[in-house]
Amino acid sequence: MKIFNQIGRNTLGWGFSVAFALLLPSCDSDKLLNPVPKTSITGANAFDTPERILGLVNGVYKSAKGGNFYGGNYYTYSEVRGEEFINRTSNTFTAFEAWNHTLNASSNFIAGFWAAGYETINNANILIKGIGEHPGVVNEALGRQYVAEAKFVRALSYFALVTAYARPFNEDKGASKGLPLRLQAETTTANNDLKRSTVAEVYAQIIKDLDEAEADLPLTHATALLNTTRAHRNTAIALKTRVYLNSGNYAKVIEEAKKIVSTAPPFSAATGVKHKLESIVEIFSTNYTSSESILSVPMTELDNVTGQTSFPYVINANSEYNLNPTGIWGDTEWRASDLRRTFARTASGVQFLTKYAKPSPFLDYLPIIRYSEVLLNYAEAAARTGDLVTATALLKAVRTRSDANYEFPAGATGTEQALVATILKERRIEFLGEGFRSNDIVRNLLPFPAKSGNGLVAPEVVPSQTNYVFPLPNTEIVTNKLLLD
Repeated sequence: MKIFNQIGRNTLGWGFSVAFALLLPSCDSDKLLNPVPKTSITGANAFDTPERILGLVNGVYKSAKGGNFYGGNYYTYSEVRGEEFINRTSNTFTAFEAWNHTLNASSNFIAGFWAAGYETINNANILIKGIGEHPGVVNEALGRQYVAEAKFVRALSYFALVTAYARPFNEDKGASKGLPLRLQAETTTANNDLKRSTVAEVYAQIIKDLDEAEADLPLTHATALLNTTRAHRNTAIALKTRVYLNSGNYAKVIEEAKKIVSTAPPFSAATGVKHKLESIVEIFSTNYTSSESILSVPMTELDNVTGQTSFPYVINANSEYNLNPTGIWGDTEWRASDLRRTFARTASGVQFLTKYAKPSPFLDYLPIIRYSEVLLNYAEAAARTGDLVTATALLKAVRTRSDANYEFPAGATGTEQALVATILKERRIEFLGEGFRSNDIVRNLLPFPAKSGNGLVAPEVVPSQTNYVFPLPNTEIVTNKLLLD
């Protein structure tokens, strides 16, 4: 693992960052001759004031906003591995190797995504350790909240990594090798060597972090912006429904979802942030902080992700991927009256996704968790456990929000098998361009379908093939001698 010589980022929200060195003054005379400016932040004083600690909390979120992580490439690479987009440029810097399944251990993204994830994890670990070592700088309740936020981001980061670089949980109940499980703050390379924990052990740690985060996160923050961009209690609950769904623990999906989903439509959360479905058009254009937005990556003119790591740039502005006419975009049951059909533009006879339609500097917020996902996670779990009535009601709530007069054919919801298939299809429609497709394929042990267009071809990839998941990066293999044990 590459250890990053920074112990946090002094930022506002997911915004600006300032790295600081791990330097300690050598003696009193040195302090007098070379006084440290009060604005200078070092490893020795980073936790000295409430303002600095808040800066480090915000810095953990900032780490997750990196261009190779939730600020950009996570979405690009997660989406284009599936069948919904057709590559137009063969550009290796904008995920062509992911699109045609030729990523290797030396690929820049494979190394960059891993590094971004572990940088975020390490910043969270340093925050957790530092708050514990500096009691009283902030009050006890606020300290617990900050630790809970760090644990939430650590869980989110581990989930992104384990679902990309390890075999799917549902293949062998998590018995396969997963990731090095780093839970200690690292500021040197002394502890680089660490074996991979099993997939099940990584999942168990994710759930442990989320359970502990749920207990200490606030019910709400002071503003809608903070409720969208920082974790609160319902954020942890929502992510647990995703994690449990991935591991096939449907009873726990239902248990967690019931905490924030009412028993009858219109579905909403009764406690904490009052999440509910909102206008599908507004949440992607004019209201990024609506009650549907559980967690999003914010962008501002002074702090954003641009260029080839920007998902809106790649998927829309630069026209590098058009919607696949034989993918979900071409499904005849997805009617023209559905408002989600408005997220497209036509050029050169093909369609391009416009969920992220703002021009440069690309200030669209990138959604990580929306309330509609919680409803569909709950619906799938209910369907797989035989509660077809609840599952159908949740499914209909998501569909009719965008297509008010739509009625599912009886054959689409009449049996458990049919209803699960319909819910999975609804996920393809609802979350198109939101980073879900690769994981939905892998967690269900489905093949990545073959695809072609613009003279380019990508073959089918089945679960037994090694490129079904990302390879471990060479950058980690050469620095962690225990990685391949």
